[in-house]
Amino acid sequence: MLWRKFSGEPIHLPIKEAVETAIKNETAAGNKLKVCIGTDSQVKGQETEFATVIVFLREGHGGFMYINNDKTRQKYSIKERMLVEVAKSIEIAYELCHLFTTYDVDMEVHADINTNPQFKSNDALREAMGYILGMGFAFKAKPEAFASSSCANKVVN
Repeated sequence: MLWRKFSGEPIHLPIKEAVETAIKNETAAGNKLKVCIGTDSQVKGQETEFATVIVFLREGHGGFMYINNDKTRQKYSIKERMLVEVAKSIEIAYELCHLFTTYDVDMEVHADINTNPQFKSNDALREAMGYILGMGFAFKAKPEAFASSSCANKVVN
């Protein structure tokens, strides 16, 4: 997986090392961190592009994020696509969760799924919530799921 910063600068370290370095640097600078992980997707013609973000929030001092983009030609129903987004977020959250525990960093998984039943994405809400909570992660859906609905949404081409 190729990760980059919001500026476009590539992250050359494995993502675990890059995240641990960021946590150490931010902690040394006196910042209390919270991390939110989310994925959004967009269908364009034959392709579906996913953007997964790791958003680092500095309490009272803004934040930054790491981004991974991924494309596929696989066809999905809206519900399948929502659950693939959640799976991508959980995959990275699971890979990094021991770091967040070690360094006492709160972490949430954000799902770009609407809590309003009038929206099609709501069909996946129960499964997504069960999947995330079942993995032991804190869960946020729209409108609180800014990592997926705002951050990842901005970087999915």
